[in-house]
Amino acid sequence: MKIIITERIAQAGIDLLKQKFDVDIRFGIDRIELLDIIENYHGIIVRSVTKIDEELLEKAKNLKVVGRAGNGIDNIDLDAATRKGVMVVNTPESNTVSAAEHTIGMLLASIRNIPQANQWIKSGKWERNIFKGNELNGKTAGIVGLGRIGGLVAARLQAFNMKVIAYDPYISDERFAFLGVEKKQKLEDLLKEADIITVHTPKTEETMGMIGEKELDMVKDGVRLVNVARGGIIDEKALYNALKKGKIASAAIDVFEKEPCPDNPLFESDNVLVTPHLGASTVEAQNNVGTTVATQVINVLEGKIAANAVNMPSVHDRELEVLKPYLVLAEKLGKVYYQLEKKPISKVELKYKGGLAEQKTGPLTLAYLKGLLEPVMKERVNYVNAKLLAKDRGIEVVESVDNTSGQYTNLIEVAVHNGTSTFTMAGTLFGKEEPRIVKLNGYEIDVEPRPYMLLSKYIDKPGVIGRMGTILGIEQINIATMQASRNVKGGKALMVLTVDSEVPSKTINKIKEADGIDNVTFVKL
Repeated sequence: MKIIITERIAQAGIDLLKQKFDVDIRFGIDRIELLDIIENYHGIIVRSVTKIDEELLEKAKNLKVVGRAGNGIDNIDLDAATRKGVMVVNTPESNTVSAAEHTIGMLLASIRNIPQANQWIKSGKWERNIFKGNELNGKTAGIVGLGRIGGLVAARLQAFNMKVIAYDPYISDERFAFLGVEKKQKLEDLLKEADIITVHTPKTEETMGMIGEKELDMVKDGVRLVNVARGGIIDEKALYNALKKGKIASAAIDVFEKEPCPDNPLFESDNVLVTPHLGASTVEAQNNVGTTVATQVINVLEGKIAANAVNMPSVHDRELEVLKPYLVLAEKLGKVYYQLEKKPISKVELKYKGGLAEQKTGPLTLAYLKGLLEPVMKERVNYVNAKLLAKDRGIEVVESVDNTSGQYTNLIEVAVHNGTSTFTMAGTLFGKEEPRIVKLNGYEIDVEPRPYMLLSKYIDKPGVIGRMGTILGIEQINIATMQASRNVKGGKALMVLTVDSEVPSKTINKIKEADGIDNVTFVKL
């Protein structure tokens, strides 16, 4: 497989990729040239300049993964990538410490007038009184966005003996309590109370301009502002006006609505400290970003789930280790339906029981849908586009969890509704991560899903199982395992066999003609 890298990443990341794949390093490649050659690549790694839009994705016939060396994905058309089944991965945690430390550095430099004093003394002057600053001790810090970086900033500000409050409607009360941070239900409550305000939210439609003229009118006189998150979260025009009025004592800004921006009016203000988007610019962060994005891309191209996939549910590495065997199980469960039934599906219900109820089950649902749709779709089906393809086919997907599991520690239960009937299955893991199908359409079984399987409904009477075995023997089909299950003696029963090779259709027809066999289906997993 081939990978193209269009923007600079750490050499350590490039070396990782070269161990596995053919790597083209084309820093700063021209857009037109990239469009001409992108069909030759299975992966592309970018930073913030290369545009991964619908035009490029249309031409990228073999592209499986886009790696973003960094956190934001403003330059990537996520919807178009998802429709094409292209996984987008990034590195959200690789530069968190650097960004948090830069926030603290910007804040301290701003409130103690360090840049101004540095320039003053280097110019041959010596004054102290004109650079009088403020302490952090005893002040109230307001954090907008208590995610990874916001949490690190909170811990560091608490070390200065600050009271820390935060606003983030998407973070649980438990995380606030764990961090020792007071939760504010409304942004305006934080703005009115904080002596220092720092923002750490992603760039979304909701957050762009969230601190504008109206919000800046609410803040305390003499408040200090810091933005090392994304340009535009604090409206630059409103900030400029508030600074001119003296409402805001100082602002420390690392990110801007437009970058680069040498003529930004904010640069005119002596009480504005600016840096050129340096939040992640440390040796440690860049090495982490490079090796992390390389690892993510390698995982995707090797058919694994990437922990930091943007266009599918994200899971941390340790969560992924727990889920891996269940992902295999869920996909195998999905592959069964369309091989046994031909009716279109209206709804799929997935219930995760026992210990699985405590895990992130989103990837398991994607794995099931991938297995379900692959046998009947011409398009490439993967973890990225499986849910979208199900929706396009009118399939409603319902997920639920149940802490109880009965006789199994963990259980995945599936109910597929097709308008006239409901198909049911359940699976679990035995021993050392061994997948098992334990229920099928009301029958209790214990079958390890193998690549080649025969499923048969038959009449529970002497000789039927023997006839099945005899026919397969004559046809040179070796039986690996056999499981029979009945609910009523003498009624219809279910037989599941795993075999060592594919079963030709002529052999299937011979089995169907045997006395007592109701039906038989060959299933490939």
